[in-house]
This record gives sequence, C-alpha cells and structure tokens, in this order.
Amino acid sequence: METNDRSVQTGGVPDATLSRRQFLRMFALGTAATASGALLAACGGTAGAPGSGTSSRPLTPSFYQWIVDLHPSIPEVNKKFDGLNFQIAPVEGFGIERFVAEGKNKESTWDVYVGMTPFVEMTQLIKADVIEPWDNYIPKDVLDDFIPSIRAECTVDGKLYSWPFLLDVIGMSWNSGLTDTAGISSVPTTWDEYLANAKQVVDSGAAPYGATFDARGWRSIAPFTHSLSSDVYTPEGLFDFTSDAAVEALILMKNIMDLSNPDILNEGTTDGGVNNTPDEAAFAAQQVAYYTKYFNAPLRFAQTGGFSDKLQMAGLPKFANGEGSTVFWTTGACLFKYGQNKDKAVEYVRSLTYDQKIWQDSIAGSATAHPGQLPPYKSVYAGWEGSSPAWMQPFVSLVRQQLDRARGITNHLFGLTQFIVGKPYWEEFLTGAEADPKAALQKAKDAVAAELQKAS
Repeated sequence: METNDRSVQTGGVPDATLSRRQFLRMFALGTAATASGALLAACGGTAGAPGSGTSSRPLTPSFYQWIVDLHPSIPEVNKKFDGLNFQIAPVEGFGIERFVAEGKNKESTWDVYVGMTPFVEMTQLIKADVIEPWDNYIPKDVLDDFIPSIRAECTVDGKLYSWPFLLDVIGMSWNSGLTDTAGISSVPTTWDEYLANAKQVVDSGAAPYGATFDARGWRSIAPFTHSLSSDVYTPEGLFDFTSDAAVEALILMKNIMDLSNPDILNEGTTDGGVNNTPDEAAFAAQQVAYYTKYFNAPLRFAQTGGFSDKLQMAGLPKFANGEGSTVFWTTGACLFKYGQNKDKAVEYVRSLTYDQKIWQDSIAGSATAHPGQLPPYKSVYAGWEGSSPAWMQPFVSLVRQQLDRARGITNHLFGLTQFIVGKPYWEEFLTGAEADPKAALQKAKDAVAAELQKAS
C-alpha cells in the first residue's frame, strides 16, 4: 500500500542485480547511472523513444502481478485494444530497479506501469526522471472526477504523477462466528474496548487468539498512530517516530501482541517478504477473531477460510479523545517518460479504471478473489447512489466514509523505506529487548536519519 496489497509472488529482477535498498542508496548518491547499464543488460531492456501520438510499437502496459491475479476482468478490457502488448512488470517487494535503469538510458520497454503507490515509489521515480506527469494528456473531466483527497495523494508540486486506480483504507474486521461464541455483541470503537473484546475471545476459548495485525509499519504503526493524531509528519515529510501519538501506537501494538498469534512479527513468504504475512494465515484459519488491515485483506481471507458470511467490518478504533483517523492509499498508473503511445495510454487507463465489470468483481467478488478495492471517481459513487446495482455490497459505503477520515502517508523519497529501516528498532520494544517505547522509537528515528545522511 499500499496497497495497495501485494499478495502474490511476482517475477523479480535477476539475482545478480542489486537489492532494492542497495540501488536506492546508489541512486541517492548519484552513482546509479553506472549501475544502470549493468542492470539493463542483465534484465534484457529494449529501447523506446518518447512520443505522444501513435507509434510503430504497440501499446505496452506493465502490471504488478497481484493486480492481474485479484482482478480477473482485466483481460476483457485488454480485448478492446487491438495489438496490445500486455506484460507483467519485473517488480518484487516494490522494487523499481529495472524502471530506473532503463530511464537512465532514456529508454523504456513499457508505456505505462499499473502498480505504483504514491508514498511507496512515486517520489523515487520522479527524482530518477523515469516518469512524467499525466497533466498534458489526461482529459479535464477525468482529472476533476477524482475524489479530492485521492487527487492530492497522487500530486507532487501541483502535477498528477499517479492516475489512481484501486483504493485501500485500513480498518477493523472480525469473525462474528468467533465473537458470537465468546458472547460479544458490541462493536469496539476505542482501542480499550477492542483489547477487552479480544481478551474475552481468548478467555472464552472461542479462538486461540483475540486479535492480529500486519507488522509492517505502513500497515500498523502508521494507522494506529493516525487513530490518535495524523499530525505526525515532519516538515520534510517523514513520519515522526518519536511523537507522543507514535509512542502510544507502539504500546498498543505490544498490548495486541499479548493476545495475538506468536509469529505476528515474522516476514511474509512472498513478494520480498511483504505479503502472505502471518496475520493473513491466522485470520483465514479462524485462529483469531479481530483483524486490523486494509479492508481487502479480511474480504479475501474470509473467502479463503470459508466464513465470508461471518465477516463484519467497521472503522478503525481510536484512542480515547483521539482524532479517529486512519491510513489510505491508492495503487495507480504512472506514465513512463521514455515510453511511447502516450495518448493511447490515456485511453487504456481511462477504460480500465472506469470499467464496471472490474468494480463488480472487486466489490461482489468472483471465483478468483474478493479484493474489495474501490474506485477513485466521484461520478462512479454518485451513479451507484442514484441506481444501486444488484451486486452492490454494504461495505462500499463504509469504506467510502472511512476515506473521509483517513490520511495518506506523506510522499517522500523514504516514504516506504523509513518503515523498513525503523522496524527492527521499534520491534525491540515489542520483543522486550528494550523496555522504553520512546527509546526504541528514537533508535528507529536515528536509523532513518543515518540512512538519509548516507544518501545526501
């Protein structure tokens, strides 16, 4: 998210290439141009001159694999475009090395990439001069149709760099089969109530564990912090790990862990460790009742576990007297500066993002998956309110309402990296290696500052 959600193993760059963190550091130090030639050779890049009109090369979009796997109607959109050269992106764990390597050589194999999350890699791609804004190409009626907070998330210096596609908001879900067994009838609105209910699940024997979360920071400490206060970003755009709200969020994480699956801090087993995470497995196996993550996760894993009829969802709880915010992000499309077929790319992304079958499958579910991701357009929601389709689900209005209280993670070169770098340090408090939560978070903050210094 960022996830968007990356839930399926994808093909990555060859093992001989640099790691994402190594490449980011080399890029920031200004040495990526040297590395890019080797990367491009290893990856087998092809050239493409920039252009805004037609091209002898067919329109070539590139998708993050998980999007294709969760949205099975994409091939139907592809059929509308003769000669389309549809490809799966060479990315894993949010890596963008191949894109940067080609851009350094003023080349791009692809015209558009569908899979970019603004706080994750957008700033890196902008600074690497790999992508260009959509503003010179996107129709005004589409630009004006974006929900304002989503448009702002996708905008840098007044220019739209991400054409948003899939909306995710972090909230709360629970398995009512387990909570009913535990004798729970109330919906928790505060974290104290949430913890009390989770404890009742365990004490009653309804399930081995009461609650779980995804330990990656953008999916846990950030939204938990926002539930107390979303005013936790420095003037430079970094998450303030030592803010009072972040300290309270870390204490909350430890309290949830006392009632959670013991492997909660483990890395995921797919997509560079960011997906197929322990929380997903515990929820699908009905080993845990309460779950905080982007809403598409409980929808999918309740389907996997066979208890979709027992799934309940609500907004993220908040601290007493807290702001009651959460985190949202979109996954969208970026336009490669050195791609071709710019106008055709606009036609394609417009067709993709407005397609009603895409949204029906996402909301109602299909035999493939039930992602539950929502559109970014005001007009689509207005149309559904005027004439609700038979496949509409109640959670749509819930998620749409949560967007209005949510805040995106501020775009920054280290927007994602700060959570990866800081995680081992704040986890010292979660594991008991450090008794003081603020001290653990200070270590996280210092580690991020050190990485930034190295990259300056």
